[in-house]
Amino acid sequence: MEKIYLDHASCTPIHPSVIDAMVDAIKNCYGNPSNLHHFGQTTNRIVKECREKIAALISANSEEIIFTSSGSEANNFAIKGLAMANQKKGKHIITSQVEHFSILNPLKRLEKMGFMVTQVPVDKYGMVDPGDVARAITPETILVSIMHANTEVGTIQPIEEIGKIVKEREVLFHVDAVASTGVIPVNVNTMMADALSLAGNQFYGPPGVGALFLKQRTRIVPFIEGGVQEGGRRAGTENLPGIVGMGKAAELANHEMEARAMLIRPLRDKFLESLVNSIDHIHINGHPELRLPGNANVSIEYVEGESILLFLDMKGIAVSSGSACTSRSLKSSHVLAAMGVDDAIAQGSILFSLGIDNSEEHIEYVIETLPPIIKRLREMSPLYEDSLNK
Repeated sequence: MEKIYLDHASCTPIHPSVIDAMVDAIKNCYGNPSNLHHFGQTTNRIVKECREKIAALISANSEEIIFTSSGSEANNFAIKGLAMANQKKGKHIITSQVEHFSILNPLKRLEKMGFMVTQVPVDKYGMVDPGDVARAITPETILVSIMHANTEVGTIQPIEEIGKIVKEREVLFHVDAVASTGVIPVNVNTMMADALSLAGNQFYGPPGVGALFLKQRTRIVPFIEGGVQEGGRRAGTENLPGIVGMGKAAELANHEMEARAMLIRPLRDKFLESLVNSIDHIHINGHPELRLPGNANVSIEYVEGESILLFLDMKGIAVSSGSACTSRSLKSSHVLAAMGVDDAIAQGSILFSLGIDNSEEHIEYVIETLPPIIKRLREMSPLYEDSLNK
């Protein structure tokens, strides 16, 4: 049985060219980049080259890229580091209700330390109103953090408009672009971002490596203290194979991004249309147009997302029941709740996220496989039976 991977939002497969680059680095690049001997200088040069490739992907300068272990670390670094470095100016931070937990949980910790946090609402598509951000800013506001695109429902925020508002008020602006970097165009200049988070495993690079863009002369408290790596802001010997892999993935994404989107988006649209035509009581979540090209998030009434996931897995189809960071919990999605989706409907949410390795044959197989699964699950649901009798 062929395995079909439709969970690219959680982690993309590593591109073959990326694997080749990483294997070469593992075999031949073992000097510590901080050392002055030949081996150290060789790896130091490789790290710089990778930094340049990643910077080019988001239109930044290479000196503004700080390597991290993941997108979640980059988010934590930005939120905590910027808040602590600027707390003398104020202790108010603004975010949205649909942010990733690597934003929301650090903010909860900061609240315990005396910071105040405002979460602006979203509409039924998960979209932030820039006007709400403007109205939330006070003289005490030191930081605004809004994601570029939502990992779960795929909605792309009006981030450039928000960035303009934030900078006009002379407030720091952080963008969580983990879900969007390497997938759709990201430009830190047009976004007016002071900090931006990204991760290699979202654009066919390796897991376990990410980066934080930090605009030059932006003050931040170091995330890990010890050595002089990353300009003294994140100590520790660099993850050279991971950095090489992320650098290669960034280079590929920079050249192939548009072609990838043109391949994936029609598949996604065909998939959603087929789902709506073959399953009743189904709802498409997220913005109908302004969404990530591979994102297909749906809620199916009278069934539970976890049950659908497990049945599909038995058929060789891998999907997600929400964000990868919350998929093992049985709690309803905070993103769907913020969008006003009824809790009972939200329990039946499933995220299909397509990638460059998917084909029309994959989509057709899922369309053939899913309706019988839904029928079987609904036959076990007293709620569905009640709905038929109304």
